[in-house]
Amino acid sequence: MQLPKEVVKAVAEAKHLVVFTGAGVSAESGMPTFRDALTGLWSNFDPMRLATPEAFLQDPPLVWGWYEWRRQLLLAIEPNPAHLAIAQLTKKVPKLTLITQNVDDLHERAGSQGALHLHGSIFEPRCFTCAKPYVFEGVPAMDEEQAITPPPCKACGDPVRPGVVWFGEALPETELDAAFAAAENCDCFLSIGTSGVVQPAAQLPVLAVEAGAWVAHINPEAIDVEGSKEFSLVGKAGSLLPQLLKQVEAWQAS
Repeated sequence: MQLPKEVVKAVAEAKHLVVFTGAGVSAESGMPTFRDALTGLWSNFDPMRLATPEAFLQDPPLVWGWYEWRRQLLLAIEPNPAHLAIAQLTKKVPKLTLITQNVDDLHERAGSQGALHLHGSIFEPRCFTCAKPYVFEGVPAMDEEQAITPPPCKACGDPVRPGVVWFGEALPETELDAAFAAAENCDCFLSIGTSGVVQPAAQLPVLAVEAGAWVAHINPEAIDVEGSKEFSLVGKAGSLLPQLLKQVEAWQAS
């Protein structure tokens, strides 16, 4: 499949490429998204209601168990061709800024470094009260979905919470500022596997468009675009990104 030559050229000749990923990229590795139907214990709960500070305070074992279940799912899956292609793109351009809404480590395991995790990381828990980082000690057996009492903080004794950004919480300021700056100063922006509705991250491709960058959306469903420098590429990231990488390499070699 030949991708739009404008997109291939924009990526191949980019001085600063921004890659922005959402849940759709991890879903192609087998990670359920918040919009997928839940099973077992979790089928009785709305995941949106499990992802709040209030839910944790009301029932710490339930919320910790939910995230521990998701963390162990992640440990059992691998980066897919989209993650691998993104890591390879780093070698094809002078500068690449990787921004992700995902809380997993699949980009890192694929070889990418320095990703801006706007929603935190499920692998970096911290104390709910004093915010001291907590290091996982082994992986407890988890044969089924279950509530699990969170470990105590070694500094203050209060419960440890998942290291993710919950609904109602502010995104990490340092990462968000860096993401906004990258979107405003790049010359090419790839938005991959994201619905484009979660704020404030959804502003990033808009900022890139307004700054005059080439913008391409890669998604299973078409995205509304405006202007001659914005494109919607319909398909799976694990299929389109390796094709894009190959065509960029061919363009650069020509």
